[in-house]
Amino acid sequence: MAKENKKELSPEQRDQLLSVLKARFEKNRNRHAGLEWTAIEAKLAANAGKLWSLSEMERTGGEPDVVGQDTQTGEYLFYDCATESPKGRRSLCYDREGLESRKENRPENTAIDVATAMGIELLTEEQYRTLQSLGTFDTKSSSWIKTPADIRKPGGALFAEYRYGQVFVYHNSAPSYYAVRGFRGSLRV
Repeated sequence: MAKENKKELSPEQRDQLLSVLKARFEKNRNRHAGLEWTAIEAKLAANAGKLWSLSEMERTGGEPDVVGQDTQTGEYLFYDCATESPKGRRSLCYDREGLESRKENRPENTAIDVATAMGIELLTEEQYRTLQSLGTFDTKSSSWIKTPADIRKPGGALFAEYRYGQVFVYHNSAPSYYAVRGFRGSLRV
């Protein structure tokens, strides 16, 4: 969707993305009670880089939507709201260190590197739980979540999923990857 070597959208791509985001916003009002699309659209229109990141979230299957607003900064919070972990971001090790430690069968990339290239952050455990309070996500998939340094340092990484009516947070080694595990991102606008 992005122009070659630039992190910006053409006017047509921008209009198409804004149309998709507005329709999703209107369809899922429970995710952002009290917020108005016109204010969000104005912030998006003023920030081409954030729009590009949202287009990458959309392109990879994340279905980004507004889930709230930071009362201190006024920034709007977008999370990936696809029912399952985004298909365009699966089969990834957690981070570069994990990928480099694999002797064989390396995946193409890592969750952290892909998120960084997209200009987004992996959801934290708290953000993942907030997302789950807005619907039911990851009932057949799982998502890497931001892992605290004290878990990552000895080689671990965290992922989460929703099963049996509960959010489960588990650990795995950072070099592992699975066809049904991707990552969900967040973006502040």
